[in-house]
Amino acid sequence: MTNATEPALRDEAERLLRELAGEHAALRNDQWTAIEALVVHRRRALVVQRTGWGKSAVYFIAAKLLRAHGHGPTIIVSPLLALMRNQVASAERAGVRAATINSGNVTEWEEIHARVAENELDVLLVSPERLNNPDFRDQVLPSLAADAGLVVVDEAHCVSDWGHDFRPDYRRIRTLIAELGEGIPVLATTATANDRVVSDVSTQLGVGGAEALVLRGGLERESLHLSVVQIPEATARAAWLAEQLDSLPGSGIIYALTVSAARDVASLLSERGHAVSAYTGQTDAAEREALEQDLLGNRVKALVATSALGMGFDKPDLGFVVHLGAPSSPISYYQQVGRAGRSTDRADVILLPGSEDKQIWSYFASVAFPREHVVRRVIEVLDLDRPQSTPALEPLVELGRTRLEMVLKVLDVDGAVRRVRGGWVGTGEPWTYDTDRYERLERARESEQQAMIDYQRITTCRMAFLREQLDDPDLVSGTSDCGRCDNCTGVRHDTTVDAEAVRQTRSRLERPGVDLAPRKQWPTGLAKLGVKLSGKITDGPVPGRTLGRLSDLGWGQRLRALLDEPDGPVPDGVLKACIEVLASWDWAERPTSVMAVDSATHPILSASLADRLADVGHLHHLGVLRLRPGRPPVSAANSAYRVAGLVDAWEPPSVPNGTGPVLLVDSLTDTGWTLTMATRTLRASGVTSVLPFALAGLK
Repeated sequence: MTNATEPALRDEAERLLRELAGEHAALRNDQWTAIEALVVHRRRALVVQRTGWGKSAVYFIAAKLLRAHGHGPTIIVSPLLALMRNQVASAERAGVRAATINSGNVTEWEEIHARVAENELDVLLVSPERLNNPDFRDQVLPSLAADAGLVVVDEAHCVSDWGHDFRPDYRRIRTLIAELGEGIPVLATTATANDRVVSDVSTQLGVGGAEALVLRGGLERESLHLSVVQIPEATARAAWLAEQLDSLPGSGIIYALTVSAARDVASLLSERGHAVSAYTGQTDAAEREALEQDLLGNRVKALVATSALGMGFDKPDLGFVVHLGAPSSPISYYQQVGRAGRSTDRADVILLPGSEDKQIWSYFASVAFPREHVVRRVIEVLDLDRPQSTPALEPLVELGRTRLEMVLKVLDVDGAVRRVRGGWVGTGEPWTYDTDRYERLERARESEQQAMIDYQRITTCRMAFLREQLDDPDLVSGTSDCGRCDNCTGVRHDTTVDAEAVRQTRSRLERPGVDLAPRKQWPTGLAKLGVKLSGKITDGPVPGRTLGRLSDLGWGQRLRALLDEPDGPVPDGVLKACIEVLASWDWAERPTSVMAVDSATHPILSASLADRLADVGHLHHLGVLRLRPGRPPVSAANSAYRVAGLVDAWEPPSVPNGTGPVLLVDSLTDTGWTLTMATRTLRASGVTSVLPFALAGLK
């Protein structure tokens, strides 16, 4: 394109923006500067702008303009499912043909690959993990890299070792950039990058040369009212939140540091009458989408979430963000609070730190990249020719599966291993443990943690402190106080908590057992697998209980030991604890019958537990819900394939119509789909309702 086309091109860009954002939208000067650099001059650019600035508008408009001038589709590397869904919806509003490939739409991958091959897409959004999927890497990516009109790396701070959300798969992007055809522009975007991250991302993505464009704006958010509420005792903090939640404006997000905390807090708040739901990395993709829509539509007061609900989630009128526990970095904290108040005059941002936060930070730090001898053991056990899966490698090394997967990905990027169809193989290439790098990261992590502690203690402006941590170029020292935070105004939240509310909260949190939330939404793509189920689940179980989680420090250790032993009858101590859980279960209707789910691994344990609970509770024993003979075990991790594998898995039981409620007993629940599908079998046989109970939850 030549400069002569630029006035007309800007007019077209303005028109596309109005389709995206409404009839009164107008391009910011920096937005046009970025679009012009990409479309007209085919340059590489790094855009660092605050949440809500309009970074996605830049790449969708650029993608549409490039396609109109005969260039190939745009590849957007995007980190989270929520972000992808919002981006696809935004693209469609501007007439951009977009699709996404991620873990939540496995059944659609083949169709999308075909659309790519037929040049029927303007934009393809891919998760970083897909870049090293053997089929995608070898069959789809080469042609995309050669013919792409634009490559976008969203949330580009993840590329950096210094970024707060380091992901090994993001390092694969450097390979993608290196293999691009000549003249293909690259855009990297992020809202959360200090000087160190900006420099690192520029270097790694090749956007740091003389011809590169770096657009970096200020981080001030005039709607955010920051405050810190110091309540030393964890139970009192939860009780305070339950009392204060209705007073917060609109709907919002409550962040917790762990999955278990998110679930426990959501359950507590629900029992106190608040419309909330838990949202974590373990929430199924279809349920996540439904929960996001509930929050967008203000059908819930809040989602109690881990960091899984973060980057790119777009609700302009989000009224508040509360953190129960402090993130380990001011950068990640600002990224999360930036979800609030994009189009409102006021949004409340409250941090409720806890003394246990440091322990949680230490735990997450402890599962970072392991010591050299552990990593070398991973390389040693890999075969050079025969692929080995992650589960097959796990017993051979001193690493759990999640951490092993992370190590393998890093080694893959470093060239020491290679992911192939069927697993991983060694390459035989020499590999060096980068001690300096990991020590440098450890020092940076410690510095960020100290900064987060300092944020809680400062008496000066909290917004200015966060902006300083992110090296905000618009921050003028000593003159940039926000005038809105608790330190600037002197207005602080009352930390008084009703003693009876604290007592009730403590009783609830100390109640034996763990809530087992039922599946609410069928996974997408079931129709492609021949299963006619979609939308909301209407014939599943009611909320249930487990004795404990395998990840817990207390019962988790005992339950892991029990499930590792040879199958046998339920021990007396475990039975006693189960009885305590059932006795404290505030069910709407007490079960009249009990039944065990047939187990491939612990049939005696499950059956004996049901038998003894029937005896103690004077319940009618319905026996065991038997698997159909010859039925293969279901091992698929993907929800759609798991559900498809469980359809008609059990023999319909012979029970009188109207039987129920039935206590359905299993030894272990991981995804929840077994109990959901088993419940459907019972309901179809005439059972009125099912209360699921498992000895252990996986997480």
